[in-house]
Amino acid sequence: MRIWCFPFLCFGEKEEDCITATICKSYCLSRRSKEEKHMREGVLGNEIDEMDGEGSDLGFWDTYQNFGGREGLGEQATDERVHENEGNERFHVDGELHEKGEDFLLWLNDNKSRCADGASGSQGLKVDVNLNLGLGGEPSSSTSSMMATGRETDRDLQNKRPKVHSFSLDWGTNDFQYLHPIYYDEVDDENVPDPTVSGDNAMNNDGTNKTDDSEVRMDLTDDLLHMVFTFLDHIDLCRAARVCRQWRDASSHEDFWRYLNFENRYISVQQFEYMCQRYPNATAVNIYGTPSIHLLVMKAVSSLRNLEVLTLGKGQLGETFFQALTDCHMLKSLTVNDSTLGNGIQEIPIYHDRLRDLQIVKCRVLRVSIRCPLLETLSLKRSSMPQAVLNCPLLRELDIASCHKLSDAAIRSAATSCPLLESLDMSNCSCVSDETLQNIAQNCVNLHVLDASYCPNISLESVRLSMLTVLKLHSCEGITSASMVAIAVSSLLEVLELDNCSLLTSVSLELRRLKNIRLVHCRKFIDLNLRCSVLASITVSNCPSLQRISITSSALKKLVLQKQESLTTLALQCECLQEVDLTECESLTNSICEVFSSGGGCPVLRTLVLDSCESLTTVSFQSKSLVSLSLGGCRAITSLELKCPYLEYVSLDGCDHLEKASFSPVGLRSLNMGICPKLNVLHVEAPQMVSLELKGCGVLSEAFIDCPLLTSLDASFCSQLKDDFLSATASSCPLTESLVLMSCPSVGPDGLSSLHRLPNLTYLDLSYTFLVNLQPVFDSCLYLKVLKLQACKYLSDTSLEPLYKGGALPALCELDLSYGTLCQSAIEALLAGCRHLTHVSLNGCVNMHDLDWGFPRDRLSDMSIFHDSSDDYSSENALLPEHQPNRLLQNLNCVGCPNIKKVVIPPTARCFHLTSLNLSLSSNLKEVDISCCNLIFLNLSNCNSLEILKLDCPRLTSLFLQSCNIDEEALEAAIMQCNVLETLDVRFCPKISPSSMGTLRLACPSLKRIFSSLAPT
Repeated sequence: MRIWCFPFLCFGEKEEDCITATICKSYCLSRRSKEEKHMREGVLGNEIDEMDGEGSDLGFWDTYQNFGGREGLGEQATDERVHENEGNERFHVDGELHEKGEDFLLWLNDNKSRCADGASGSQGLKVDVNLNLGLGGEPSSSTSSMMATGRETDRDLQNKRPKVHSFSLDWGTNDFQYLHPIYYDEVDDENVPDPTVSGDNAMNNDGTNKTDDSEVRMDLTDDLLHMVFTFLDHIDLCRAARVCRQWRDASSHEDFWRYLNFENRYISVQQFEYMCQRYPNATAVNIYGTPSIHLLVMKAVSSLRNLEVLTLGKGQLGETFFQALTDCHMLKSLTVNDSTLGNGIQEIPIYHDRLRDLQIVKCRVLRVSIRCPLLETLSLKRSSMPQAVLNCPLLRELDIASCHKLSDAAIRSAATSCPLLESLDMSNCSCVSDETLQNIAQNCVNLHVLDASYCPNISLESVRLSMLTVLKLHSCEGITSASMVAIAVSSLLEVLELDNCSLLTSVSLELRRLKNIRLVHCRKFIDLNLRCSVLASITVSNCPSLQRISITSSALKKLVLQKQESLTTLALQCECLQEVDLTECESLTNSICEVFSSGGGCPVLRTLVLDSCESLTTVSFQSKSLVSLSLGGCRAITSLELKCPYLEYVSLDGCDHLEKASFSPVGLRSLNMGICPKLNVLHVEAPQMVSLELKGCGVLSEAFIDCPLLTSLDASFCSQLKDDFLSATASSCPLTESLVLMSCPSVGPDGLSSLHRLPNLTYLDLSYTFLVNLQPVFDSCLYLKVLKLQACKYLSDTSLEPLYKGGALPALCELDLSYGTLCQSAIEALLAGCRHLTHVSLNGCVNMHDLDWGFPRDRLSDMSIFHDSSDDYSSENALLPEHQPNRLLQNLNCVGCPNIKKVVIPPTARCFHLTSLNLSLSSNLKEVDISCCNLIFLNLSNCNSLEILKLDCPRLTSLFLQSCNIDEEALEAAIMQCNVLETLDVRFCPKISPSSMGTLRLACPSLKRIFSSLAPT
């Protein structure tokens, strides 16, 4: 695969340069077209061979190439500069000038002589492209880049206002990604954007400004640019190199290439060798996952004398590499991962005088011998080796986890040879015995961290590790309660993990420095006794046999003991404990309340979770610190008493057997007791409470509520509450604004008369009650705004006369008389007299026959009784429509009125504020004639008898006629006056066919949505 790179750009110096650049670009496109055709017909391997045969050197081409799905950087070129030629155009090739270069020169001269006829005084074309892509040159620096380089002569010494161009090249192949920064060192400066071209210099020969709209001007000195580039990785640095010469030089600075990271990338030996020559001061190399790691690492060791960190893996390393390590004097860290060392049947020696960190992870080797006098950290994790000989007198950390082939004797020999050892990880070394641990304890007196997890043969009964601070014993089958004696000797122990110790039955420790303990999935564990003053974290989970826990700590703040099904006894002396979670501890008894009450050992407890503790029956807490309490799912609780003045949250979900509850005093702001259907006695004393819900407490007969700030009380379906409750509540809760007494049949006139103590009451719901007389409400609730009287079937036709005759409840806005028994005349009188109502609901009123708000002369005398006469007007004139005040009605609901047949609302009804009218489910409704200037929503769905529809509603936007018997002509005539109608629902209308949808849209052009369920025939 050939890549011809000619990034010619015109910067306005001379007309001849522009012509030359155009010719060169045409030649590039021609060559690229030929190469693409050849690439489609050839084989990649043959192309590479052909390139090699032509003397092409890929250089850094594949170093960051997109190989195997990995992102690449691209090609590199050399950093050599070409001296200016005084005469004709020329190409400087680093190496031999091959045949295709000569062809290009001939083609260029021929075309230029024809295109540039008459041009004079030109300097000629200066093109510096290294077709051999040799990768020579030295790394640039912030100092050298500002010194004596020929390309810097035209740059402002202060690097002011560089012009950043969008510089992208089309290489004719998707394989090429990015150019390495040093590639541009091989290209003449005229072909790379100059950061200083600006102002008057940025003009074409024709006098026009060549600066386009995409340019960005900024002031960046080399030092500032260097500082910015320190935040970029190698990929971004190579992208930045394509901007301009200044950015190219800055991005190739050796400070950014001290760490050569080629992890999981394809790079050839030649490319890697070039990088080592280009950046000889590199200190870190990562060639993990690259092909031929042995050859690459040998190049690194021989070329990079300052190498300090070396990472490699996924391959085979010969013995010569480990022999050559001694020549890499600066090496401090070596990591070999997932590799085969040597030929697999020989000993591998690793000798180095300065190595401090050695990681040989998941490697295959017969025997390894390590002699590193300064080595401090060694990891042989998951390596397959039966023998390891260590001579590392300063070694402090040793990791031999999962080295299954290491024998007990080999582990003992390796560990005891390191007298300064502080951390040892021997997890998953199944052959380790107590004898080995005893020898290690004797020889490694500074051992602080020991991980012996998954070692089934150890019991620690004869081992004394007095200096340990961290001990991990996961899944050690030999650990029993007797082992705790040995662990107790470790007085400096801070972390203890005993997960999955299946034979462990009890833990009793008094360790003054223990901070963290874990006991998870210990099947036979029964008793836990900890006396540790600095214990800050305890994790006990899935220990099904655990029965007793006793903890003494001055640092513990959170305790989680979820799903301890057998736990019956809990003793805590934790002066800093703030959160406790005992969810699903099903065996806990009522004695747990004493632990968390005042004087129980948790003086600052704030949060307590006892969800699903089904053995609790009587719960009583008295605490001055408790803020949150959750008793969800405690179905056996029958009595609850809380004396927690700062309690702000309580959850009683699922406490459906609660019969007696006392909250005195508490700091609750809201309380929902409606989920306790068996509650019969309630005492609430909450100075901050504003909302109380007792909905559904059907057997509640005794209730005392002292909440001076209460504003909302819902006592729906509290059928046993009587007038004395309502009277006492009105006295103790004077700020109540909303009162719901729906389905409270025991409330009578005496209780309603006490509502005069509630001056702020605006919402009153007396639905489904047996009230006969509403006079106590009219007399007591002077500022009432909402009155709901649904299904009050015992109200007479004269019960509401004070509303439309006596002017009662002047502030009333919303009235709900749904499912009542008022007669037609009473309803008409109410609607005519109460013009201040904004929302009226008459749903299901079987006695309402018509809704006719026209004013025939023969009805005026009948309605005169609803209006007061005046001295200025006669009674007849007072009833004329033009003298009536406007109705404030906004929403009228008459859903499911089976006997209503006709609805007429003419302009004389003065319903100027009516916006919503719902007449759905009125099965006998036949005629609707409405003229309302502000009506927006009209619902006539399921009015099966509807035949006549007349609408004069210029602002109607939604019309619902579902399942109506209206025909197409009537509907078309009705919507013609609805100029802003957007939604029309005619589903299940048998007389309206889908073919009429177009006619309806013509009749009402504003329609946007028409819903129809009938399919075309």
